[in-house]
Amino acid sequence: MKVTIVDYGAGNVPSVERALQRLGADSERTNSPDRISKAEALLLPGVGHYAALVRALDEQDLRAPLTEAIGRGVPFLGICLGLQVLYESSEEASQLRGLNLLPGKVRALPSTVKLPHMGWNQVATQRESRLLEGISGDSFFYFAHSYALLDSNGSSAAICTHGTDFAAVVEKQNLFAVQFHPEKSGEPGAHLLRNFLKLAA
Repeated sequence: MKVTIVDYGAGNVPSVERALQRLGADSERTNSPDRISKAEALLLPGVGHYAALVRALDEQDLRAPLTEAIGRGVPFLGICLGLQVLYESSEEASQLRGLNLLPGKVRALPSTVKLPHMGWNQVATQRESRLLEGISGDSFFYFAHSYALLDSNGSSAAICTHGTDFAAVVEKQNLFAVQFHPEKSGEPGAHLLRNFLKLAA
């Protein structure tokens, strides 16, 4: 099984690729619509501005093959912006439309706390999580963001708190996403990536 990394120009693609290589995973990075549509497993990394991600997906004609592959059941992991783009839209660029694969809108974190939310934080599971299986509940993960899917109804597999509760781990059928950066989160992050590889195999 090969993991296809959607390389739309995000700065963290090389570090994600190295993290997969350390786990012995076979991966390729591409911005080819054809290769994305034929992927066995997909990973969408993301750092920076929401608008840059959405515009890149549309300008490179990646939106349709990505959503069609996910709809067909291809295992998918989104990281940081790769989680946020799964929803309808984001306040960071409200004029743009996300992939709309999950209901909800991404909001700004409260201005009452230091932004961006940068550094190590813990997550709290809300229900059984396949991504977090075998990872200690007191583990820390690395975050870097100012926007998030605010979780007021417990729909996430796990939440984190920075001024308010927000989705840290999202799981729905073949769709997986995390707001933190597993590639920068030491052993807990590596364990999470291993879990995804097992789920995708």
